[in-house]
Amino acid sequence: MELIVLWDIDHTLIENAGVSKEIYADAFSALSGRKPTGPARTEGRTDRLIMRDMFLRDGLPVPEWPSIEAALTQAGQERLHDLRLCGRALPGAHEALKAASLQSGWVSSVLTGNIAANARVKLSAFGLDPLLDLSVGAYGADAELRPELVAVARARIQRLRGAPADVPAVLVGDTPRDVEAALATGSGIVAVASGIHRPEELAAAGAPEVLPDLSDTKQVLRILESFTGRGKRPRTSSDRP
Repeated sequence: MELIVLWDIDHTLIENAGVSKEIYADAFSALSGRKPTGPARTEGRTDRLIMRDMFLRDGLPVPEWPSIEAALTQAGQERLHDLRLCGRALPGAHEALKAASLQSGWVSSVLTGNIAANARVKLSAFGLDPLLDLSVGAYGADAELRPELVAVARARIQRLRGAPADVPAVLVGDTPRDVEAALATGSGIVAVASGIHRPEELAAAGAPEVLPDLSDTKQVLRILESFTGRGKRPRTSSDRP
């Protein structure tokens, strides 16, 4: 095996058009019996953190995680139609995922703050789920902090796909938290400015190279391939002046 590629979902592969915040609000209301006082704060955080903070912000006790996950799952299923209607796959997402899936010796999966059920909802809404090995991904139920998800994905890929412990991993994401998770775990990073964060913010977080989006499939593949050792490795944060 040559490479593990772990893709973020929201604002990297898809635009959810605010449906994510509606899912969190629906789950909160189902559990508390009232609407939240404000929208969920997301920006690369995990579902565990997002939902906990919503309850704490409103001065309510935090329900047990199984109850929260069940409410999120139900809310995600109920919002699938809205997501298909209002959201979209981002430019180049389908082509980039397909290209990665065809590479011999690569495992291409997800590293996302979403719980697994809602990750599947979001990807299936735009036909992206068959292009990913979702059984070995890392999800928002697996840990509170994004860097911890990298170890979760690695362990699953080692157990289920026989990956050696030292196979390189690359994260693809749109937030400083994606960049920080990669740097904290010795992973590569392909940062894309297709969300709310500007290229300068992603570069300041430590991303050595920032793409506007995934629309240039050849460029995305070239950067990913460079982490296998077959090409020239991109600059790291320590290389920047």
